[in-house]
Amino acid sequence: MGMATRSAHELRLLADPTRARIMSLIRDSPQERQLVGVLAVQLGLRQPTVSHHVKALLNAGLLEREPQGRTAWYSIAPDQADRVAELLPRPSEISMPRAMLDRISADLTTRFSGIFAPETVGRYVTESYALLADQTRITRRLPSLTARFTADRLAALAAGQGLTPDHVLEVLFVCVQNAGRSQLAAGILRQLAGERVSVRTAGSAPAGAVQSIIITALDEIGVPIGGEYPKPLTDEVVRAADVVVTMGCGDACPIYPGRRYLDWEIEDPAGLPLARVRDIRDDIEVRVRQLLSTLAIASP
Repeated sequence: MGMATRSAHELRLLADPTRARIMSLIRDSPQERQLVGVLAVQLGLRQPTVSHHVKALLNAGLLEREPQGRTAWYSIAPDQADRVAELLPRPSEISMPRAMLDRISADLTTRFSGIFAPETVGRYVTESYALLADQTRITRRLPSLTARFTADRLAALAAGQGLTPDHVLEVLFVCVQNAGRSQLAAGILRQLAGERVSVRTAGSAPAGAVQSIIITALDEIGVPIGGEYPKPLTDEVVRAADVVVTMGCGDACPIYPGRRYLDWEIEDPAGLPLARVRDIRDDIEVRVRQLLSTLAIASP
């Protein structure tokens, strides 16, 4: 196959949004390789469908297959890395218009009037956009998620500095992708505690979206997840927290005095069947209820 013919073939393959997303997920995974089962969960597709697309990419020489026992890992072929980078730019290479960032800054300056100066708000907006673009796999709804992420960070900063009149107990759940365990725990605690507790989540290596199977597992017990999304772990949310619960993210979370730290050893639900995810959900619910019973909060 000639160079021109091969390039045209690659373009046709990656013009398919599912195949392009598969390549991006593999490239942006922590180990730069992934299992078909995990890809299926991340994409919300049946495993045979993902296998079909992966086989096409493998046959085209864009992917490599590495068998390990009964499983197989897929990674981008080393000689195709530059080509893939050209065809599929990372989120950090997709710039948001300065006017949009300025609009977000102006709106949040109004929201945090009397608490933070416009310069502080603007700096957090720019930094929050860069964090979402560089550290997560989010490529859609970046303006609205930048505004929300910045507002969450500024609220945490205000709470940590004692700038809010009435302190509400803050609990932070941290896992690796902020797409599974931390979202399960946060959803359940919000449901049980309501506005008596401020619940935040973060990830040491955030994914692009909350796993669809997590949304299903929470929905089964009547727990909504709303507009939650994976977000990077930042300093101010740790400083604002009264309780920090980590799940499988090692020493990524900074330690500050005066906070209560818990480490829950819980299996990562990524790639697992719904029956196993239900077990993980129920285990987390027991732990969340025990945690809630120890928190000094007012009765509703």
